[in-house]
Amino acid sequence: MLKKQTVFLLLFLAIWGIAAQNMPVSYDFGEKYSDRYRYSNLLTLEEDGAGGYILVRAYYQGLILRPKGYLIERYNDKLELMEEYNYKLKGLDFVDGFFKNGQLNLLFLNYNYNNGQYEYWVHTSPIIAFNFKAKKLLSIASEEVEDPVGKNYYNRNFSRGFSTAVLFNETKTGFIISTHHKRGKTDKHMIHVYDTGLNKKFEHDFSNEIEEKNYAFENVTFSQDLQTAYIVGKAYFKKKRFSVDERKFQYELVKVSQNANSTQSFVDPGKYPEALYPIWLKNRLVCVGFYADRKDNRYNGIAYFDVNPASLEVNSKRYNPFSEQFMEDKFGREEEKVIKNLVFKGIEVTENQDILFNAEEYFVTTGLEVTGAGQRVKIERFHHNDIVSIKLESNGEMIWARNINKTEVTQGDGAYASYSSFCKNGKTYFFICTAADNPQLINNERLIFKQGLTRNRNVFLISLDEQGKMGYEKIIDSQEARLPLMVSKPLKNDTDDNMLFYAKRAGKKQLVKVAFD
Repeated sequence: MLKKQTVFLLLFLAIWGIAAQNMPVSYDFGEKYSDRYRYSNLLTLEEDGAGGYILVRAYYQGLILRPKGYLIERYNDKLELMEEYNYKLKGLDFVDGFFKNGQLNLLFLNYNYNNGQYEYWVHTSPIIAFNFKAKKLLSIASEEVEDPVGKNYYNRNFSRGFSTAVLFNETKTGFIISTHHKRGKTDKHMIHVYDTGLNKKFEHDFSNEIEEKNYAFENVTFSQDLQTAYIVGKAYFKKKRFSVDERKFQYELVKVSQNANSTQSFVDPGKYPEALYPIWLKNRLVCVGFYADRKDNRYNGIAYFDVNPASLEVNSKRYNPFSEQFMEDKFGREEEKVIKNLVFKGIEVTENQDILFNAEEYFVTTGLEVTGAGQRVKIERFHHNDIVSIKLESNGEMIWARNINKTEVTQGDGAYASYSSFCKNGKTYFFICTAADNPQLINNERLIFKQGLTRNRNVFLISLDEQGKMGYEKIIDSQEARLPLMVSKPLKNDTDDNMLFYAKRAGKKQLVKVAFD
């Protein structure tokens, strides 16, 4: 949760003539400001509708660090800090935040012990004069459980009695709240649909569909009027007997409106789709992702399904296997070639309807660490590894697949790890923040960024052009960027072709804007 330590080893592999080059970018640093909240997490960073920016952080204080409230910062278009507001609120679990029509909305999940129920609350305030009002969106009677919000990508637990998930669409025009409560013979799954004006569009009782399967929803898109939701997720079989080579779940697309639902499964012999994501290509509904040829979490290529939005019938599908060249670029000459645990990070559709998307190998490990008092405590380590970038034609045929080899491990705030991406004119750019300085070229094939000794971080920009040719450049030197950028939580401005990053260490903070020429 809190930033402790991040270890980087970045290896960039390409045999297409990878080389340093001049990237079409410029950057501006905002003023450095003092900050009293040494321990905090960035929750949301958005435009404020008046040319400036609004930022929300959860902060932690005390001998044993505990959440104490939310610091809201407003900056103008010159990256100058104009206002701070301390919203002192504790005891609620933050779920998400968004800015809409001049209102800042903070969404929380709370357990009400007096009434024995989970409650979703939204705290809303205008940003002209902060004055938060709380509104209850819904409540679900249940016993209290540990970690009710579904966040684990690979091991969902439905035996706890209550689980819930909140999913926004790509453009944040709407969101769903999925609630699944099981107690005794009661087994109820509800889907609630809201727009980001906090108007409830409809709710749907999904309970009849969970007699044989439990659903772990992962991604959502909507019809333009938000009266229909298209949700992709894993459907876990409850009582089915499985052979050794079968998975206990399958990916399904669920279409939900107020009075009806239908599902489409993606099952083919010897093919196991994974990490599917729904997108609109004009009036066409397409699900893209990965697939494996065996039941575990490894991947062998790219899956594409063109689906009829009305009937959910699959109009066409395509499985694009990773080439031997791609696998060699990723693994070199290693015998064990396994691509695992890919999680979507971004997706773009070009003017001619080509699909650009990227994902990251992500997993969590646990271990023991000895404290200064000699105690052994359990810790979690968050691994953000290789980036996989794909370009597909609108019919699903793969144009190219590229791999960026990297290994990052953090015990704390993942905002400093991972990466962010930006697409312009058919090119994809990746921002990575690392203490490494100069890449080492090995055998004219591999670039290795070794961990530097300084706490300061360089910002590297990696590019993939229309043909998938790779390049790189250090765009911000650590001597300039004295504060590390939260590179995985930017504000992306497609209209003005820029990215805004929050930089912070201990008691100092600033904004950094990178603009594409």
